[in-house]
Amino acid sequence: MAFGATSTTDEVLQGVNLSGKRVLVTGASAGLGVETCRTLAAHGATVVGAARDLNKAQKATETVRKDAKNGGSLELIELDLASLKSVRACADALVKAGKPFDVVICNAGVMACPQGKTADGFETQFGTNHLGHFVLVNRIASLIKKNGGRLVNLSSAGHRFSDVDLKDPNFEHTPYTEFGAYGRSKTANILFAVEFDRRHKGEGIRATAVHPGGIMTELGRHMTQELRDAMMKNIEEANKKAGITSFEWKTIPQGAATTVWSGFVASADAVGGKYCEDCHVAELQDNADLRNGVRAYALDADHAKALWAKSEEMVGEKF
Repeated sequence: MAFGATSTTDEVLQGVNLSGKRVLVTGASAGLGVETCRTLAAHGATVVGAARDLNKAQKATETVRKDAKNGGSLELIELDLASLKSVRACADALVKAGKPFDVVICNAGVMACPQGKTADGFETQFGTNHLGHFVLVNRIASLIKKNGGRLVNLSSAGHRFSDVDLKDPNFEHTPYTEFGAYGRSKTANILFAVEFDRRHKGEGIRATAVHPGGIMTELGRHMTQELRDAMMKNIEEANKKAGITSFEWKTIPQGAATTVWSGFVASADAVGGKYCEDCHVAELQDNADLRNGVRAYALDADHAKALWAKSEEMVGEKF
């Protein structure tokens, strides 16, 4: 069955029984994270939802527990991606429990926030969106099931705003812009998937990155109306110039559809090491003004290896 931009999570998983599957979803306290947990539990999966604020997550996921069927369930675990101490504590707890995961979904993130630093001194967006997930995933990599396990990193069409800067990842010498920093972090999410896939596909574990689409969620809470208007103007002008139809916002169930499609429906060989959007593997797109497609620098294998090495250096761990 063909799926596309308007497909929803339940449409993508129609007839799919996830009983016996165990899934980790970060960012389980709002938006796409809650919907991802809901649809997986509704189709029988055992879901572990990670969130910084467990009280908020508990309230936000009431629908998840209510919709759970066929043995589906949800448990919550504390995870603050902006603190490597928290990330390591979460990973250590999961490893100690020793229960394997079929799929790990790195959904949590921040977007276009004012310049700041994580607890470890990293630029907020790069540190939270990339480095926090980099440490978490690599520390629990032994739990991801061989011969069928997958990693799904949520990236964004925003990766087109900027490539990673391995010489100045924390904007110590580069003028900071909200979307420039966001673009770096979202490019890093793709490159991390590319290199993780290369390292683990021999074990039958594949990794992919996805763009959920434009959705009105808490992710955009830091954006001023001025920033939002400028972004929309850029998108509409580029679309018009290219003869593409006007931009349309997605609903949250539509936004989470590519995540579950790439993690549970698409073939592993099709999505492994790739970037997906609208429930299909994206094509290379050299026009930085257009939202669709993926920029070549985000899939470059040597670039992915270099980011991996720089990330290890930054967090002080070898994986």
